[in-house]
Amino acid sequence: MVQGADGPQATTRAITTSLDQQRRQGRSPFVPDIAGARLPDNWKSLTLEKYDGTVDPEEHVDAFVTQVGLYTDDDAVMCKVFPTSLKGPALNWFTRLPPGSIDSFTTLSSHFTIQFATIRPHQLTSIALVNIRQEKKEPLRAFLERFGKMTLSIRNLDPAVAMHHLTTALRPGPFVNSLCKKPPRDLDELRQRATKYMKMEELTEFRNQNRSDPFPGRKEVEKEHNSRPRPRDMPTEKEPTGGPDTRSIRRLMPLGPRCWSRRWPQKS
Repeated sequence: MVQGADGPQATTRAITTSLDQQRRQGRSPFVPDIAGARLPDNWKSLTLEKYDGTVDPEEHVDAFVTQVGLYTDDDAVMCKVFPTSLKGPALNWFTRLPPGSIDSFTTLSSHFTIQFATIRPHQLTSIALVNIRQEKKEPLRAFLERFGKMTLSIRNLDPAVAMHHLTTALRPGPFVNSLCKKPPRDLDELRQRATKYMKMEELTEFRNQNRSDPFPGRKEVEKEHNSRPRPRDMPTEKEPTGGPDTRSIRRLMPLGPRCWSRRWPQKS
């Protein structure tokens, strides 16, 4: 982040440092109208990560314009402040711009993005939307989210082109029939109408699940019940192979120890 005290004084010091580097070499990239511009009184230092030439330059320009736009839309001020958002190789590039070559922020941002164009990741075009299709069992909500993420990665995508590809990529069904009967004016209307069909689709899916399994907890109970051993499955005691019947002896045990003092009848 850019550090320093808030207010135009801190930014002025940073601008002066950058311009001093150029004056030491006897040149300044700004035309006189830009060089003489003053910062607004309510100006605060930017809380913007300085660009060093290793990430997408267009993203940096977008972030810079968004923050500066909170205080001013003056073209000259934007030009003077821009070098304070640079560091390392990017700042070195700025200090080597030809004298008087920057007459507007459009010119400055154009030179900047061209210089660091090789840093930008591969940019998708609208042709990438040709191959996207809603899968057979893909919910409408999931498909619209997937389509939306791809459109965000396409810079300067024409909304009309995006809507055309979206309507042709949808799976045939009630929503597509609705779009054919009454084509939407724009993408916002299409998304708004899609919301109703997404809710209907999700409600239908919920009802189908309940019909297939009206008692979702019953299967677990039956599974637990079936896992218990049944009486016929319980192990049985082995019968004795010889000697007196032990089961009869057990029945005699409650009579007391005197019963055991009797002798077995002798053979004559």
